[in-house]
Amino acid sequence: MTWRRILKAFPTVVLVVDILIRVVAVVAVPRNRRPSSAMAWLMAIFVAPIPGSILFGLLGSSKLPQDRRDKQREINDLILENTQGLDNRAATVTQPPWFGTVVQLNRTLGAMPLIPGNTAALLPDYAGSIAAMTEAVDAATRYVHVEFYIFTRDESTFLFFDALKRAHDRGVKVRVLYDHWATIRNPQGRVTRQWLRDSGIRFEEMLPFHPTQGMWRRPDLRNHRKIVVVDGDVAFTGSQNMTDPSYNKRGNMRRGLQWKDLMVRLDGPAAIGLNALFITDWYSETDELPTDAEAEPLIEQRSGEDALECQVVPSGPGFDGENNLRLFNALVYGAQERLIIASPYFVPDDSMLYAITTAAERGVDVQLFACEVADQFLVYHAQRSYYETLLRSGVRIFLYEKPTVLHSKHFTVDDDVAVIGSSNMDMRSFSLNFEVSLMVRGSRFVDQVRLIENDYRSRSHEVTLAAWLSRPAGLQILDNVARLTAAVQ
Repeated sequence: MTWRRILKAFPTVVLVVDILIRVVAVVAVPRNRRPSSAMAWLMAIFVAPIPGSILFGLLGSSKLPQDRRDKQREINDLILENTQGLDNRAATVTQPPWFGTVVQLNRTLGAMPLIPGNTAALLPDYAGSIAAMTEAVDAATRYVHVEFYIFTRDESTFLFFDALKRAHDRGVKVRVLYDHWATIRNPQGRVTRQWLRDSGIRFEEMLPFHPTQGMWRRPDLRNHRKIVVVDGDVAFTGSQNMTDPSYNKRGNMRRGLQWKDLMVRLDGPAAIGLNALFITDWYSETDELPTDAEAEPLIEQRSGEDALECQVVPSGPGFDGENNLRLFNALVYGAQERLIIASPYFVPDDSMLYAITTAAERGVDVQLFACEVADQFLVYHAQRSYYETLLRSGVRIFLYEKPTVLHSKHFTVDDDVAVIGSSNMDMRSFSLNFEVSLMVRGSRFVDQVRLIENDYRSRSHEVTLAAWLSRPAGLQILDNVARLTAAVQ
């Protein structure tokens, strides 16, 4: 009799739960969330209320645990306190006219000051950048700080790892950070972890997921930064991971995929900004701050016409605002003549899409470099769903020839400003990933980036609106469906 009553009442219970989930979702999902993301989540919940609500519970918040947020604020306050008085430079910048306000925006959001007296060298060759970082580590006398999203010892990187071991053996403080999930799931990840242990090099895995230890957070938050700092006055950053250009994956090797990246070597006082960012992440994972003697940089300002002004801009869930998105939009609106963007994963939110299309429509020469082939199925097709809108507004789109994956992440504004870093122009990089961007003011540096952009153009084919509209209907549907999934952040 009891089971019959339960079975009889079951449809009513399911209906009530279904209605409650939908009502609660309408109230809870849109709160403090961009409209496109809220609509995507609501659609998922309304189509499948129970699975959708479970996914929202797992992935609906990009916030870090409270203790991690407290650490981020503590170190941010420390950095701001120790760099007071270095902000005066922004107020004196007059060219381009809008640049000083962008510097102030970054500073308000938690960036380092704009620091003059630096030199920078671009490293567009994959093996060449690893060789440059290896050489710098071999010259270290005090400390080496290393932070990568993917960090594996393999045929392409063993020279760098051996340099770390030599530095450690001669008494240099070597500290290594790598993203836990991205590295361990790589075919060489666990071997690399064991090598670090055997070598005695101090390392920490960033953002490990341990929900049973009171550290609940969204499991797909990632530390996507790429940083090497040597003795505080030499630093490297950019888009390249410390791994083989095939990422050691059989599928990539079978397809012949090879990653192409852009790194920059920075010499001068702005290296302290990258070092401060490393120290922030080290403290978040270990509760330890390197002593002042170890972390204090050897500041030496470069002079001459090649000297550059640089500002390190961190972003990620530890900050209240989407620092990289705000920076990118400000620079796009500042562009007057030319805006050239390289991004392997271009899935903008509405604000960025409007900024870029508006720039093109007001006469700015806007160009986007993306990939003809990619490794991430949904992101690849979501990106393609934006091409029609971009092309109609006048944006020129160039797809880099396969089987190379153009993984570089940078853009130039007119002849004055360049940004190089780890951040894609997609909603994951804006909201979920810890990223780093280096903003550089200097026409000579922009000219060097333009040479690299010219090389990209020579190895790419341009997409036309007519050709794009004629692609098969099945692909158009797939692109648009993938776009919906990209908005679920």
